[in-house]
Amino acid sequence: MSDVVLITISGQDRAGLTAALTGILADYDINILDIGQSVIHETLSLGFLIESPEEAKSCSVFKDILFKAHELNLNIRFTPVTKEEYEHWVNAQGQAKHIVTLLGRQITARHLSKVTEVVSEHGFNIEQISRLSGRLSLDAKQTSSVPGGASVQLRLSGDVQDVAGMHAKFLHITQELDLDVAVQEDNLYRRSRRLVCFDMDSTLIQVEVIDELAKAAGVGKQVAAITESAMRGKIDFSESFRQRMALLKGMDESVLKDIADSLPITEGAARLISHLRHFGYKIAILSGGFTYFANYLKEKLGVDYVYANQLEFENGKLTGRVKGDIIDGAMKARLLTEIARQEGISTEQVIAVGDGANDLPMLAIAGLGVAFHAKPLVKEQARHSIANLGLDAILYLLGMRDRELAELNVE
Repeated sequence: MSDVVLITISGQDRAGLTAALTGILADYDINILDIGQSVIHETLSLGFLIESPEEAKSCSVFKDILFKAHELNLNIRFTPVTKEEYEHWVNAQGQAKHIVTLLGRQITARHLSKVTEVVSEHGFNIEQISRLSGRLSLDAKQTSSVPGGASVQLRLSGDVQDVAGMHAKFLHITQELDLDVAVQEDNLYRRSRRLVCFDMDSTLIQVEVIDELAKAAGVGKQVAAITESAMRGKIDFSESFRQRMALLKGMDESVLKDIADSLPITEGAARLISHLRHFGYKIAILSGGFTYFANYLKEKLGVDYVYANQLEFENGKLTGRVKGDIIDGAMKARLLTEIARQEGISTEQVIAVGDGANDLPMLAIAGLGVAFHAKPLVKEQARHSIANLGLDAILYLLGMRDRELAELNVE
């Protein structure tokens, strides 16, 4: 008999099964080397990796557990494991683990097939698959998509070979299918994020405020064209900002309040922030937009830090300039680092979220940098991207499950 034996059990799940089976192992003083259990649609899959007892006891323990499984109407299998196989498994525990998260309005067999094929091609093994999004009743008449979105998480093991190459193939899948795929190293930092830094325009809100101001000033087309060039990285942000501000010279200050009152908050933003605050996260806005509107969001959403450009007025009119330094991409990265230092955390514990080229520096230094409904250039260069769901999909990237969040009753 092998020194190590894998016992696998399956069947209809019900209370007391694990207790009954481990009770037999306990009677024979069996050492359990590893254990795993999952339940899908009330069907149990249970595994024990045990150190086999002396030959005199081995027949008895396996016979007793076989009889107990038969009594409980369970399927059981015993698989000998060689010492070499066991030691290889033990030594593999030092390998980096990775998490692949699928995000979409729905997740189909085609999505899973495409993603798992790429995982296999890059030499990874799937240790665990779990659904993060909630269950959906067939009576809900939502068979085409899940309200709020769907998410499945894969836990991978194996030698790190070409994570960047795997990311590139996932990016191709996202372009082909309505699906986002994120790859993260499953380390302690992933489970201990403490700060999230948001861009504001086209991230926390669904518009570019400067474009809204330009429309009110009658120069909408000119400013929008400059904004688009800047967000795509075709023109330096600071220079584009000066050009746009000059076009707004003379606008009356009273226009700002009307625009602030009608700002459209991005899908999932309030839910994401309320849950992160519940878990003690600090929230920051690092924006190339304006403090007037960022402070409005600070009060509305519960934001801790606001850094944006301060508009300059003379006699109640915009001068076409801002006070102080312009908040560009490099400044956002510096501010993220400074806030992390103030909070006493590593930048690896920071989440950064943005959509434009000027967000790339902070996305690059954050532990979790997310390009949100981003321009093509940003989506290609960022490590993670969300294009199919709202901002609260970030909760899935943190491994949070809908059923767990629902129990919190967070407003």
